[in-house]
Amino acid sequence: MDKRLQFNVWYFVAAFIALTAFQYWMASSSVTERIAYSTFLQHLEAGEVATVTVEPEQIRGSYRTPQNGNSYFVTNIVPEDLTDRLAAANVEFDGTVQNTFLSTVLSWVMPLALIFIFWMFLFRRIAEKQGMGGLMAVGKSKAKVWVERDTGVTFADVAGADEAKAELQEIVAFLKQPETFGRLGARIPKGILLSGPPGTGKTLLARAVAGEAGVAFFSISGSEFVEMFVGVGAARVRDLFEQARKAAPCIIFIDELDALGKRRGIGGFGGVDEKEQTLNQLLAELDGFDPRDGIVLLAATNRPEILDPALMRAGRFDRQIVVDRPDKTGRAAILRVHLKKVQVDPALDIDAVAGLTPGFTGAELANLVNEAAIRATRRKGEQITMDDVTEALERVVAGMERKGRLLNPHERETVAWHEMGHALAAANLPGADPVHKVSIIPRTIGALGYTLTRPTEDRFLITRSELENRMVMLLAGRAAEDVHFGEVSTGAADDLVRATDIARQIVMRFGMHPVLGQAVLDRERGGHLGDDVFTMPQRDFSEATAREVDLAVREALDTAYHRAKALLVDHHDDLAAGAAMLLEHETITPDDFPPLRKRDG
Repeated sequence: MDKRLQFNVWYFVAAFIALTAFQYWMASSSVTERIAYSTFLQHLEAGEVATVTVEPEQIRGSYRTPQNGNSYFVTNIVPEDLTDRLAAANVEFDGTVQNTFLSTVLSWVMPLALIFIFWMFLFRRIAEKQGMGGLMAVGKSKAKVWVERDTGVTFADVAGADEAKAELQEIVAFLKQPETFGRLGARIPKGILLSGPPGTGKTLLARAVAGEAGVAFFSISGSEFVEMFVGVGAARVRDLFEQARKAAPCIIFIDELDALGKRRGIGGFGGVDEKEQTLNQLLAELDGFDPRDGIVLLAATNRPEILDPALMRAGRFDRQIVVDRPDKTGRAAILRVHLKKVQVDPALDIDAVAGLTPGFTGAELANLVNEAAIRATRRKGEQITMDDVTEALERVVAGMERKGRLLNPHERETVAWHEMGHALAAANLPGADPVHKVSIIPRTIGALGYTLTRPTEDRFLITRSELENRMVMLLAGRAAEDVHFGEVSTGAADDLVRATDIARQIVMRFGMHPVLGQAVLDRERGGHLGDDVFTMPQRDFSEATAREVDLAVREALDTAYHRAKALLVDHHDDLAAGAAMLLEHETITPDDFPPLRKRDG
């Protein structure tokens, strides 16, 4: 303990002991007795009272000689002519005037203090949450400053985005050696926009650039610029760039740029002037700073299609880098990064896991590894196995098992035939993905059963025959019900939606129908976040063409359904045997039931 602190502690202990002793001495030397008013009058008439102090509600006094060992007394006042009695007894007496200064001051100060405290702890917090607080610092930037030791991220921590990393290496080289980089007169782009689906690692890449370059990293969300008061967002933009100039070389990273840079003149009812002023100020700052000062502006968005064209022109955001969903090789690299942090069975096939996860982003793969680790921990395993990964994948894709949902025997049999129809179609159709597992255990997302297929490779071009085969596989579940029961159920609702979408795309987007020809009747809508449900599709073709589209879609679906039904009739024995095995075991794989193994042709 610090000697000075130890001295202060003993000082307070000594003071406490002294104060306690003094109070004990005062209590023992001057004992005050409470007596009745009549007793007081008796003592008064007997001449035993020495002094009296009259207070508004009581009388305090002392005896000439102690009475019953007490030198002082106190009694309540009974209204009567007391002054004459005191004068007749030749007693020294006095009154006290109540001091009301403190109560008067408190009556004024306490309400104001309570109001101030209420404002500080309640109203101010609510106001700050609503964007109205901190009026003295209303124009200050809320950017969090990260330096290299805080980011803790380098390009070694980023996998599955090799093209994006290669382009960002130039930014790192410029920040480290601006003179060497610009020896031929080249200048670094003022702004670099990272766009792509959510979870692909845009923010991680920005932090990796700062970690590689070892410079200050200003990170702020676009929504933090937008406030209730007009002009506040513009002031924050100015303040952010002023901080960046003082800390150059540095990186400014604006996440969710679409909240700040949405196209002017569209959308919104309130706060439009504030958003436009904030955007105008950002445009002015982009025009006003020299990239040779060592300031690099990075931004990320999931919706580049709604950004203002003035923001995207050359000289502002000069370079756009698309961070797309990783391919199979990229997914394997991402899995290796995340699996380094957990205990993994050496027999785990990472490439097989990558093949099971087409379309997964980096964030989804990280979640998959975490779910697998949770399952391995729950079963008290020492390492993560392939079974853990498969179960985690099924949980992510289809939800948790709902073994408590009991289907009646007929429904359970219907689900078994339905799923076996999907699986046999996938095993016998050319170009279809191989079957990995078939189950009739209900899941929380709503599926009463599922057929899990595993792509052997990433596909970027698909022929018409492959699309038609996908439709056959989707409709094979309903066809299996028809073959066995002679009627169909509502279990194929989702299959019908997906099959109809494929048929409509064949006719309207891909120009694959012989009658309607090569015309594109439906353009792709939406960006990285999918279709815009608030935008009504525009139809630029006639009613006659619309009828032809409807007939073509119906013809494609009917043809696929008849093909599925014919295929299952040809393999009826396998269909019946597989459905019986599903009813017995609930989950089977191609190893358990050989007819599910892939047979092209």
